[in-house]
Amino acid sequence: MTDIFDISQFDSYREDNRREVKKARDGLPVSLWDTYSAFANCYGGVIILGVKEGKDGSWHTTGLKNASKLQKEFWDIINNTKKVSINLLTEDAVEIYEYNDDIIMVIHVPAARREQKPVFINDDMFGGTFRRNYEGDYHCTRIQVKTMLRDQADDTIDMSVLDNLNMDIFNMDSVRGYRNTFAGLKDGHPFLRLDDNEFLRSIGAAAISDKDNQLHPTAAGLLMFGNEYDIVRQFPDYFLDYRALLDPNIRWTDRINSSSGDWSGNIFDFYFRVYNKLKQSLNVPFKLSGLTRIDDTPMHEAIREALANCLINADYFGSRGIVITLQQNQIMLSNPGYSRTGKVQMIRGGVSDPRNRGLMKMFNLIDIGERAGSGIPHIINIWQDEDLKDPIIQEEFGSDRTSLILSLEKKQAIKTSDNERSSSPVRGKKTIENQQKILEYLKDNGRSKCSDIAIFLNLSEARTRALLSGMDEIEAVGSNRNRTYRIK
Repeated sequence: MTDIFDISQFDSYREDNRREVKKARDGLPVSLWDTYSAFANCYGGVIILGVKEGKDGSWHTTGLKNASKLQKEFWDIINNTKKVSINLLTEDAVEIYEYNDDIIMVIHVPAARREQKPVFINDDMFGGTFRRNYEGDYHCTRIQVKTMLRDQADDTIDMSVLDNLNMDIFNMDSVRGYRNTFAGLKDGHPFLRLDDNEFLRSIGAAAISDKDNQLHPTAAGLLMFGNEYDIVRQFPDYFLDYRALLDPNIRWTDRINSSSGDWSGNIFDFYFRVYNKLKQSLNVPFKLSGLTRIDDTPMHEAIREALANCLINADYFGSRGIVITLQQNQIMLSNPGYSRTGKVQMIRGGVSDPRNRGLMKMFNLIDIGERAGSGIPHIINIWQDEDLKDPIIQEEFGSDRTSLILSLEKKQAIKTSDNERSSSPVRGKKTIENQQKILEYLKDNGRSKCSDIAIFLNLSEARTRALLSGMDEIEAVGSNRNRTYRIK
């Protein structure tokens, strides 16, 4: 965790969503355990004891009276399951430093794995589970705790068999549409010989119940092929929404939502209706293979991947539903639920941990989506190949939401626009957007060099310095050669 805390950088740090200081002059503070839970249930972080925060946010050492005694007390408590539900720390996670003639203790808290959450205190799961935001630690709601509990299981919630429903709840037009798509891709596949019920069983949309030994829909099957009025009986907050916001004078220029009543409202039909809308927004030239026109490009592939990922990784018990928004300059795909692998791992790729394995299987069978955890990196690579601004992933805790923003603007166009506007005393739209991106970057990464921020923004260092100099909430630290930037 040296990227989060380095003693040589002590004077440059401020409290944020990864760092917390506590005086601990007279012993371990009670709030230490709230912060431990909060860091463990988010991205991890460091707790520094023997330090206080000044009015300007700067840190000042206060020291510890007896560091070795405090360290022993800490290990005794963290290994007491009546106080802390699980000890995530290894022996080298607690370090003692001497700084400014004072002794301080640094506790490195890792992010808990999915199966370890929720991490709670005082033997009270619903009252003692915390999460971290930029301002500090906050109590998780019962809904958030239940979401973490659901995510513990290896068998995802959509794989459950719905014993209370019969096979007649499927929208057969949707089933036939899926079968036709499958047949067009998998000529001669053994599944094509099966009747509808056995076909649905084979793809995971139905299963034999242990209760009555009869065939019933699975939760994935209901979501994929059911009717909206049946789906909301099992998933009360289920809602799918597509909005085209292409005219500032109109609330939306086009909309599809699952509760309109003029179509099935299920995931299969939503996917194809929305994809057909989104692909029309892609301003990419067709290609020729011999004399045959190829309308399907890597960008079309990336949009399919992004839309499938959004649907596969959604928490259908979560609030606010799935919202796909098309604007002139971007596509935003937003789903309830935090990322089970975390934002950093999503970007890195290589780990696949979908929230709905049943839905993933059904999409994979018609060649949509991926299984190797390469989806987001593949999308990023395609966007870079097309010289578009890099995709942005946003995670919200509290409402538990993950969003993927795909810009439809060329990088060079953004640079030119920013340079033109930099000479004006009035901040243009792009300048404001880039400065907001800088704030988000510094919140996630802490003190950073101009060159690193410039790479993140896909701008020149000169332009990035101009953006930074116009931000009152940012301050520069150090000399020209070693200058870094941080949030005040």
